[in-house]
Order: sequence, then structure tokens, then C-alpha cells
Amino acid sequence: MSTLHNNAGIEDVSKTVLMPGDPLRAKFIAENYLSNVKEINTVRNMLGYTGEYNNKKITVMGSGMGIPSMGIYSYELFKFYDVDNIIRIGSAGSISEKLKLKKILLIMGASTNSNYASQFKLPGTFAPVCDFGLLSETYKTAKEMNIDVEVGTALSSDTFYTDVKENDTIWNKMNVLAVEMESAGLYMNAARLGKKALAITTVSDDILTGEGLTVEEREIGLDNMIKLALNTSLKL
Repeated sequence: MSTLHNNAGIEDVSKTVLMPGDPLRAKFIAENYLSNVKEINTVRNMLGYTGEYNNKKITVMGSGMGIPSMGIYSYELFKFYDVDNIIRIGSAGSISEKLKLKKILLIMGASTNSNYASQFKLPGTFAPVCDFGLLSETYKTAKEMNIDVEVGTALSSDTFYTDVKENDTIWNKMNVLAVEMESAGLYMNAARLGKKALAITTVSDDILTGEGLTVEEREIGLDNMIKLALNTSLKL
């Protein structure tokens, strides 16, 4: 089995896939957290790997940046590779005083300024949400690992640079806590295909204050997020 964007065989892909945005982050996770690793995809340098974590088969693969890229890769994994669960692991920018640097946010719902949902011809506005089972299991796992997490909503934005700076504070008036670029598309694909998805993000930047994590702080924060996703995957 292969697609235009993935040359892995069906047997090479696990039922649960962890998806960082950066394909080099997928390589880093494979090399530092998994054993018996096999590179399964190199098409367009969207690197994918399958290995073992505590004797369980786990696939990690990049999604690229933005809903269009996440939309392609998550759809193919769900539809053509029969993946059951996709857990996005990435960074987010805080737009709330409640969400500090290094905090891990489990994205319960993802508002968006994207037009991605228009393809479904819905007679209204769709609300992209995660799978409650994945959310619940991840939250419990975080407590077991003594990792502090926040559960809330984020904005999946199509724009990284914008002329309208006040948009972030407007979204926060609706208790949207952070901005990222992929989760709404992932959640819509999961809903359409009857699959399960969750986004776990680490706050790397405070958009309101301009603060950001150092390289060392990013490594520590991402490590907690990666371990949380991996240990949740053991229960799926």
C-alpha cells in the first residue's frame, strides 16, 4: 500500500500514530524514545518511523505545518492505512494569562479561521473536538506521571503572520487559550472517518507578552509532552 504522499506498507504503520509537525522531530523521537526503529516514509521528506516503546508498536510521523498539510497526512493514515488514533504533539502560543510557558495543553476543542470544513457541505458551523476517550486517558496518564496539564480550547489558525494583532485578544474573550495551526483539520478528518484524535501541545511562546522558551527549556517541555503521548499510547 502506498499513496502520493506515503510509501509505507500497511503492515508498517501502527494503529496509533504520534504526529509532530516537524518531520525532523519525528526522527528525533524515533531515535531517542523508540527501539527497533524502521524508517517507513521518505516521500517529500515527511519522515515516518515505526518502532517499539515498552514492547508496543508505535509509529511517529511528521504532519507538516498548517491544516492543509495535516489534512492530507491524517486523512491518508486514517483512510488508507486504517490507523485508529492520531495524537498530535506540537507547540502552541499562549493568548491567555492562565496559560504560562512550558504548560502542556490538551486541546479539547479547536476553533479555526480556516475554510477546511466547507468541503463537507454542512448546513451550519461545525465544532471540531477531540475524542473524549483519548482526552480522558491522556489526562489520567498525566496525573500518574505527575505532569501538570491544562485542558481547554485553542485556535487553529491559517495565518502565522497577521496584520490584525488584536485578533488574539478577541479570541481569548471566548476563553480560547492558545493558537496553533493543525488541530481543527485533524479533528474534522477524525470525525468524518469515524476515528479518534487528540492534540497535545506545549506552550513555547506567550503571544501577549512576547516571551518564549529557550532551546534548553523547549527540550525539557517537549520531553514531558512526548513521554505523555507515548505512555498514553500504551493504553490504547
